[in-house]
Amino acid sequence: MITTRLGNKTDFEGVLALQSRYLYRNLSDEERKKGFVTTPFTVSQLEEILLQNGLFIAETEDGTIVSYVFAGSWKYFEQWEIFNFMVSRFPKLSFQGKEITTLNSFQYGPICIDEKHRGTGLLNKIFEEMRLEFFKKYPISITFINKVNAISTNAHTKKLGWEIIDEFQFNNNTYIGLALDMSKSVL
Repeated sequence: MITTRLGNKTDFEGVLALQSRYLYRNLSDEERKKGFVTTPFTVSQLEEILLQNGLFIAETEDGTIVSYVFAGSWKYFEQWEIFNFMVSRFPKLSFQGKEITTLNSFQYGPICIDEKHRGTGLLNKIFEEMRLEFFKKYPISITFINKVNAISTNAHTKKLGWEIIDEFQFNNNTYIGLALDMSKSVL
């Protein structure tokens, strides 16, 4: 049985191991077709996200971490230039008739699920854990997905109900921007 919960410092080793296993730069072209993460996190960045209750974990009965999700304020994510670029696009975007701002939205992601547990409903379960925590502060969630990561785009739009609101170029890659109404359960 797999359980989901807020992360803590004892999870760092498992999170970093899972991250390394599915980090874009560590995968072959064939492996990337199954999904990947692009943002590597350091221990200090993990410690900082804990202060926002922004790390969520899925683990097996023996304590093996098989999934993680990050979520945080735009202030936290501004340390990566792509997020600053995304925020600069907010004045041109809207979601369900509402303007998108750094006050009414947050950055969700990355999410990483061990390949053996994909397609089992774990995506919805761990996402719901995060949604319940972040809906306390934010009505809208924003994220981006590299356009070549079709498996992630399909999972987010079809299983979770994310809506594509943007497409942009950054560092010679094409990304899609997505938004989600945080008031709606994904279970």
